[in-house]
Amino acid sequence: MSLFNTINTSASGLTAQRLKLDVISENIANVNTTRTSSGDPYRKKNVVLAARDTDNFDKFFKSSLLKKSNTQKGVKAVAIVEDESPFLEVYQPGHPDADENGIVRMPNVEIVEEMVNMISASRAYEANITALNNTKSMILKSLEIGR
Repeated sequence: MSLFNTINTSASGLTAQRLKLDVISENIANVNTTRTSSGDPYRKKNVVLAARDTDNFDKFFKSSLLKKSNTQKGVKAVAIVEDESPFLEVYQPGHPDADENGIVRMPNVEIVEEMVNMISASRAYEANITALNNTKSMILKSLEIGR
């Protein structure tokens, strides 16, 4: 694996974590949205991530012997899926979306869970930046060898 592949791997991680942060912020922004264009409350969304290439060691070793350039590694966002957990029900008889019993269906977004997910995505983003900076430092140090 060349150093440039390492940069591409870190870049894919940065892109994936940024997408996760965007979806989490959308969930937090819609925590009180009781009516969407479909008429239902907002449903929480999740990002599904997958490895770009799941080569086993044997395949990687053979491609290294043949000096083939490896395909892109890292992570990619496969889909953004809606969480199918039930909506929260709150008694608010004066709310415009309340039913005849005064029950309002609220989005299935839990703000504490979203904050934990946001901290986790933020930490993963920072780890990818650290890996990227270390790779950049190694490239600069290797260029100094030839002086």
